[in-house]
Amino acid sequence: MSDKSTRPRLDATKVSPDLYKAMLGLEKYVEGSGLEQKLLDLVKIRASQINGCAYCIVMHTNDARKHGESDEWMHLLNAWHEAPIYSARERAALAWTEAVTKISDHHVPDEVYDEARHHFSEKELVDLTAAVIAINAWDRVAIAFRPRPLEERETCSVIDRRNSF
Repeated sequence: MSDKSTRPRLDATKVSPDLYKAMLGLEKYVEGSGLEQKLLDLVKIRASQINGCAYCIVMHTNDARKHGESDEWMHLLNAWHEAPIYSARERAALAWTEAVTKISDHHVPDEVYDEARHHFSEKELVDLTAAVIAINAWDRVAIAFRPRPLEERETCSVIDRRNSF
């Protein structure tokens, strides 16, 4: 008997190309925002870990590796509070990512906002929030429709890989 929980359901890009185009517009904004690639990789991986999105975890860890990040850097994300390898700015971004991703738990606490503002300008914080919103949207599409996670040897751009939803 096959496991229904891992079977792909439908290709949202074919069913609703306009939704895909709208989401891709937000992704392009985030990628062009000026935030460091390392920070964007961090946000994408951590939000996808929280959401349990296998497709996005595979995609973004492969991307981060291609951008020069170490396996240690990625493996420690689940325990970032205890791992000394992340900068204060990265820690503020991780706390912000967690608060915005889990917004129904406690909304976004003032102390998380204050720490984020200490490390990010107003524009950067808005752009960081857009990055968190974008990955949460992609995660939800992937979790709902279950595209097959790509293997590391399958190479193409992040935008191209979005076509497999």
